[in-house]
Amino acid sequence: MAGTAPARVVREWPDVLAIAPTDGVTAGHTLVIPKTHVADVGVDPEVSAATMLRAAELAAELGPCNIITSRGRAATQSVFHLHLHLLPRRGGDGLALPWSPGARGKDHEAVT
Repeated sequence: MAGTAPARVVREWPDVLAIAPTDGVTAGHTLVIPKTHVADVGVDPEVSAATMLRAAELAAELGPCNIITSRGRAATQSVFHLHLHLLPRRGGDGLALPWSPGARGKDHEAVT
C-alpha cells in the first residue's frame, strides 16, 4: 500500500490496516484491508484469514455488527483489493442489506 490516500487510521497491525471510510454508512464503519495486494477473498486464503482475524478482533469490541466482503462484479465488488466492511449496527438504524429473510435469486434451486 502506498499510504498516499487520506484516511483516518483506526488500527494498524504488521499485516493489516483498519481505516474509517470518508463515506461510512453507519457510525463506526471501518474498512479492514490487508497490506499485501490480494484482489478478493478467494485469491489467497491465508491473507483473507489474517484479514478476517483482525476484523474479528475489532468486532469483539463493538457488539452487533455486519462483516461484509464481495468477490467479483456480480457480487457487487467495485474495488479489486480485498477489504472487509465492518458495520456496527443498532436497532432501527435503517441500513438495509441487499437481501431479506426468505429472498432468493431467480437462479436459486431449492435443496431437498
